[in-house]
Parts: sequence; C-alpha cells; structure tokens
Amino acid sequence: MKISVIQMNSQTSKADNIAQAKKLVAEAVEHDRPTMVVLPEVWTMLGGSLEQRRAAAEEIPGGEAYRALQEMARTYKIYVHGGSMLERAGKEYFNTTVAFDPHGNEIARYRKIHLFDVTTPDGKEYKESATVGRGDAVVTYKAGSVTVGCSICYDLRFGELYRTLAQKGAEVIMLPAAFTLQTGKDHWEPLIRARAIETETYFCAAAQVGSYPQGNELRQSWGHSMIVDPWGHMMAQSSDGPGHASARIDMDYLRDIRQKLPVHQHRVLKD
Repeated sequence: MKISVIQMNSQTSKADNIAQAKKLVAEAVEHDRPTMVVLPEVWTMLGGSLEQRRAAAEEIPGGEAYRALQEMARTYKIYVHGGSMLERAGKEYFNTTVAFDPHGNEIARYRKIHLFDVTTPDGKEYKESATVGRGDAVVTYKAGSVTVGCSICYDLRFGELYRTLAQKGAEVIMLPAAFTLQTGKDHWEPLIRARAIETETYFCAAAQVGSYPQGNELRQSWGHSMIVDPWGHMMAQSSDGPGHASARIDMDYLRDIRQKLPVHQHRVLKD
C-alpha cells in the first residue's frame, strides 16, 4: 500500500476548497500512484463565521463534498480517507471523517472526540465545542488487508485514544489536522513520532497550511504533513504550501518491529 497525505490551504469558499482538493488529489495520483489518499481536517471550510461554517455543513451521506470524495475514490480506484468536514445531524453538528473504498462505498465514519477549547501562546482563543458536539466512538476500518485507525487533530494529545486504536488492531493511524502555528512549531512532530512509536503503527498526518480568515484576523496553520513509520522515522513530509507527500507502507516491517519489541504484551498498568 502506498499512501499520500494531502496538504491544503482551505478558505471560506466551499466550492473553491473542493476544487483545490480535487486538483491536489489528481496531482498525487499522477505523480505517486497511491493506493490511498488522506485529506486534512475541515478541508471543506476553514475560518469564517459560525453561520458560514454551519451553512457549509452536510448531512451524511450526501452533499457536495461527500459526492466529491466518492468521485475521487471511483475515478482513481483508490481508498479515500476524507479528512474531516462539518456534519449536520438533525440539530447537532460534528467534526466528522468519512472514508471510502475504491468503488466509492462509505466504509467508515468517525466523529472527533477531543474538542479544541484552548488559548494558544499568542493569545488567540479557540472554542471548538461552540461549533460542534463530541463524538463517542473509537473507529477502525479495513482498507484491503490493513486495519486503519481514525483520529482528528487535537485527538493527538490524548495517548489513551491511540492505545485503544492499537488494541483494536490498528496498523495505520490517520490524523487529518489543522494544527495552529503556535502549537505546531513545538508539538506537532514530537507528538506524531511518539504516537507512532508507542503504538508501533504507521502514522499519516494530513494538515492545513498557511493563513485563513477568522473574524477580523488572519490565523495560521502549521502544515508539515507527514508520514512516520512504526519506529518513529520520518518517511515523507510536505513542503510549505499546498501539495502532497507519499510513502509506501511495509506490513512485514511493521510485524517485525512488533515481534522484536512487543510493547503491547508488556503493559502492566491498564486503562
């Protein structure tokens, strides 16, 4: 399996964001021939007002972005891990990942569990829980013979989620993200490499990059989309700006690491 992580600079136009995603996926397929692509968090709409974001939300299944993901999967005969989008479910909203098989069939849906309610070191306040509700299910799915674990952005800081994903058989873990510049420059790579090492999984992080409007200010996403192997080695990383990075997943290598360093068998303190 070869995986491409797609790095985007999403803005407040849903149509433009969908067009950007289609273009970047097409480029990744042309250049690297991946088996699977991974889009970033909130790729359909980043920034803007609460009203704008909720207007761009979709009921799942259905909706323009949902159909665009299906089309990518069918057109290129690949698995598509659809980053995340704002989902409307009745009167509730969620930050939701949807994954598709090469026939365009939905094979997984994950609602973000840990919501980003913080003030970053530069004084900017983020209150994700004012926009969306909290998911309550740990989700894995099969992409061929490979078990994939789901997570989104701020989930990265909570090791118990990744231990649970590993216990559920995850061999590759996905992290669509929109990490802030302030937190990303110090925490992004160390946390990703630590999660890959402790779970002995491949870790695929597809990120937003660059500036976007939020109210009367511009906010910055860190970018640095990357793929890390189960030993914690960086296999691929995106340059600054929209683009992609690709790496081949070697399941024999993963099994060899787990056999020689069987940390999952050595756990003493249980959750």
